[in-house]
Amino acid sequence: MNRRFLWAAAALAAGPYLGTMAWTGTVRGEEAFYEQQQLEAGKYSVWLERGEGSYYMDMEDYLTGVAAMQIPADYEAEALKAQAIIARTYIRRQMEAAGTSEIAEAALDLDYPEEKQLKEMWGTAAFPAYFEKVEEAVRATEGRVLTYEGELIDPMFFRLSSGMTRSGDFLHPYFQNVDCPEDMEAADFEETRSFSYEEAAAAINSIPEGDTGPRQIAPQELPEGIQIISRDPAGYVEEIQIGGFVFTGEEIQYALGLSSSCFFAGASEEGLRFTVKGKGHGYGLSQYTANEKAKDGWTADDILGYFYKNIVISE
Repeated sequence: MNRRFLWAAAALAAGPYLGTMAWTGTVRGEEAFYEQQQLEAGKYSVWLERGEGSYYMDMEDYLTGVAAMQIPADYEAEALKAQAIIARTYIRRQMEAAGTSEIAEAALDLDYPEEKQLKEMWGTAAFPAYFEKVEEAVRATEGRVLTYEGELIDPMFFRLSSGMTRSGDFLHPYFQNVDCPEDMEAADFEETRSFSYEEAAAAINSIPEGDTGPRQIAPQELPEGIQIISRDPAGYVEEIQIGGFVFTGEEIQYALGLSSSCFFAGASEEGLRFTVKGKGHGYGLSQYTANEKAKDGWTADDILGYFYKNIVISE
């Protein structure tokens, strides 16, 4: 797996909100009842540890909160269903890798939030309707997962593309370039960030050393010392040279806090200016386009088949 996939995979669990969570509810039972809890939790379960106790939760119940934090609840029902299938596939894939049908929440790199957190995000008045809407999307897709040649896929997703999704490596053949012209119409499709040369150099110098050792640049090497070496067909920076050192686009993205690695750098009055397109790593499903497709009458299956090529949706 190449380095850009390692960076994107690291961001996947966080998702667009940099933190995928769900609603906890009430702690059930004492330690003596854990085995009974596991039986009650269903075929697949998640083990939650909290300060007030630990307990099993049925994976389908857990998914409601996961999806609630991964995608805006005011999106169309079919877009929410697609996200529910994505979330289920991710958890089942982690279980399969661990050889178990029960898994600790910590192993999923997820965190189940309190009802209070969802109310703060949605507003107290909107909470009941939004939670019910996401819960219905999970129920309507119960048990459904994405597979490629009989194996659960790595169901990567993001908020907004550069106008096209990115193709995958040999481990991700189901990621292919998909046109997303709807994304370019989004209000937050493009952003501009400016840094002083000192700020930019300090951020870049915080990137861990590469295969050839430390990569340290001086502020005076900017912006003349910046050269884009390669972009992929979707426009995301694959490699960039700064001050004689080579970095991946994702390394610069995360060091500078840019919304994606589809960026363009140049001089400005403030120092160094980056124009950035899209939000997220660009692999898999674009949530914004998924929602626009749903508005046009596409089903969850239609949407998933558009973004993940040659996959099967199975139970």
